[in-house]
Amino acid sequence: MSEELFAGVVGQPQAVQLLSAALQLQRLAPAYLFSGPEGVGRSLVARRFLEGLCGAGLQGNVQLRRRLEQGNHPDLLWVEPSYMEKGERISVSEARERGLQKKTLPQIRLEQVRELSRFLARPALEAPRSLVVLEAAEAMAEAAANALLKTLEEPGNGVLVLITAAPDRLLSTILSRCQRIPFKPLPQQIMLQLVDPDETDPAELNELAAGSPGALLEWRRRWQELPNELLEQLQKVPKNPLEALGLARDLTDALDTEQQLWLLQWWQLRLWRLNRKASIQERLNLLRRHLKGHVQPRLAWEVALLDLMTPGAL
Repeated sequence: MSEELFAGVVGQPQAVQLLSAALQLQRLAPAYLFSGPEGVGRSLVARRFLEGLCGAGLQGNVQLRRRLEQGNHPDLLWVEPSYMEKGERISVSEARERGLQKKTLPQIRLEQVRELSRFLARPALEAPRSLVVLEAAEAMAEAAANALLKTLEEPGNGVLVLITAAPDRLLSTILSRCQRIPFKPLPQQIMLQLVDPDETDPAELNELAAGSPGALLEWRRRWQELPNELLEQLQKVPKNPLEALGLARDLTDALDTEQQLWLLQWWQLRLWRLNRKASIQERLNLLRRHLKGHVQPRLAWEVALLDLMTPGAL
């Protein structure tokens, strides 16, 4: 019976089975954790699950599905990480549409968690329950995570779905209050059936996608955004301090922090294939932590690139 409601979901039989059983038996948890890699269908399954919760059952409802996909349902609140731009809160998707380059990483903020708490507390208008999806839940600021914990302790009659690729970054007390729905990477053959093969893809992109069609599409998009001169510079480690400082300048001038983190993933894999030096990987992991923290990006790159040039690093 679940085929129609979850039509189009590929390679996630366990998630579909668990959610179908919850809908069929009407044994619903107040909070679910959709845990697994990005781009393997977590958001699609969340929308279909919400469709079932809104009264469509396992047979689905095309009109309701369209409203949920368009965000046009009074009982659905979809929350995603945001940036602050001149006092205005801008979601990741809005920032991308505007072509904004950000030097900080997006967060789920305290105000957003307070908004979803109020949303869950109010009576539903059309559906049996109010429905909230919290995308990239691992991006919660500390204050937001503590506020969410209080909401989970008194969930009311709503249903909350947390989507995350990094459950280890969530509070253990939040994890313990959610029913986990696991999502798995897809075999490469299935992934490439869902995404048109591209013979121009660098060899590393399929490996970095790690069985995620959505991640492969995102890698392709990111790859096309990268200046060719940067990619040429990153074919190897800089040979002298002048090259290192110039590369750090070029990287931080051309790319925002999120783009730098994506590029760093590719560079780590590239260097590992060239020389398989664990010391280089450890130093670049430290660079990633600095970029995600509060270290000034150009300084972080300068120090890391100079460290890689020290005797014995290669």
